Amino acid sequence: MDILHEPFMQRALIAAALVGITAPTIGTYLVQRRQAVMGDGIGHVAMTGVALGFLLGTSPIWMATLVAIVGAVGMELIRSRGKTSGDIALAMLFYGGLAGGVMIISMAPGGSTANLNSYLFGSISFVSPEDVTAVVILAAFVIAVTLGLRRQLFAISQDEEFARVTGLPVRALNLLMAVTAAVTVTVAMRIVGLLLVSAMMVIPVAAAQRVARGFAATLSLAMAIGVVVSLSGTAATYYIDAPSGATIVLLAIAVFVATTALSTPLARRRAKAARAAEEVCTRDDVKV
Repeated sequence: MDILHEPFMQRALIAAALVGITAPTIGTYLVQRRQAVMGDGIGHVAMTGVALGFLLGTSPIWMATLVAIVGAVGMELIRSRGKTSGDIALAMLFYGGLAGGVMIISMAPGGSTANLNSYLFGSISFVSPEDVTAVVILAAFVIAVTLGLRRQLFAISQDEEFARVTGLPVRALNLLMAVTAAVTVTVAMRIVGLLLVSAMMVIPVAAAQRVARGFAATLSLAMAIGVVVSLSGTAATYYIDAPSGATIVLLAIAVFVATTALSTPLARRRAKAARAAEEVCTRDDVKV
């Protein structure tokens, strides 16, 4: 296959596979916590980090990671206080990050908003060897946290108060989850883009929930869907010359539609099997 002979496609496919794994893993917890739009907010904040990278002549990915982590921690602290003014503070943080990125990039030498396009919507042709190295390191961190601490993260996603009673360090775990979400955004921004990364955190999970039963099954299936659509979308981009982020997200939506169509007869089959099992139990009770 000629696609695998191109160095830039080799790099893009590696990054896409890691995006497909990491985004749904942290997304599974965020969806469970009803914080599906958190990735979108972090993406806005990360724009300031990308612009600072251009301004200071440093790596946009590492600078975006730093700024996104600071923003995510701020979001978590605002959320944990639970004040009515929290929504306003979050909105100011989100849009301030977006506006700050646009303003700072205009101050960078030779900078313009055109420099941000590949970070906003993803671009396979701009994935450099240095980007791949950064993505691998950051993805390893995300996978280690989301899978290594899956029991603890699941507990706080289900019921924070119960998790606190059992002795779990809820505040620390919440902050760790926020940091992990921020790192995931910067992992995905080169392939999917900052404005679409939240979709990869949510849509594969939503698709998996349609047909999977239980948290572990949902997590595994969401990761599988993420990898398939990320690799397929990246490969399709090579042939049709389309934005990689848009292609991947549209494929994810197509999978969601397919699993939704599949879930209706599957649910009926499960309900029928449950009724049959209940009838068997009832007859056994009568005989006894």
